[in-house]
Amino acid sequence: MSYLFQIIQTEEQPALSISMTTRAKNLPRAVGDAMEKVVKYIRGRGEQPVGPAFIAYHNWDMENLQVEIGFPLIRAIQGEGEIVLRPIPAGKKASGFHKGPYSDISPVYDALAKFFQKKGYEATGVAYEYYYNSPDEVPPNELLTKVELLLK
Repeated sequence: MSYLFQIIQTEEQPALSISMTTRAKNLPRAVGDAMEKVVKYIRGRGEQPVGPAFIAYHNWDMENLQVEIGFPLIRAIQGEGEIVLRPIPAGKKASGFHKGPYSDISPVYDALAKFFQKKGYEATGVAYEYYYNSPDEVPPNELLTKVELLLK
C-alpha cells in the first residue's frame, strides 16, 4: 500500500477532552461514551466542534492505554468535571491518512515512522488519530482516519 505523508507545522488548537486509562479491548466503548459526553457538553454551551473527533495516545501499553478523547474547538471554552480544556499542542507533526477498518491501521504507523525517521525527525511518543466518519455512518472499508505523530 502506498501512502501520502507530510511533515506539517501546526498552531496550538483549543480542545475539550476526557482523559482516561483503559485496556485496548475496552477502548471502543470508552471512546463512544466519551465522545458523546464531550460533544453534548460543547453543544450545551452553544458551540460546535471545529473538526473531527480525536483520540490522543500518550502511551502504547495495551493493558493501560493513556488516552484523551475529544474535539477541537474554534475558541477555548472551559470544561467541567472530567471534561477538560486541553489544547492540541503546536509543533511539527508527521501526518498521513488511513482509509479502512481501524484494525488495519498499524501499517500506517510503521510507514509513517519510516518516513519521518528518513527525514531526520524523532517522535515524542504521542499520536493523534482524527476520525472523519464513524462505523455508524459508513462501512469499515470507507472509514477515514488521519494519523498525526508529534515530533521532537
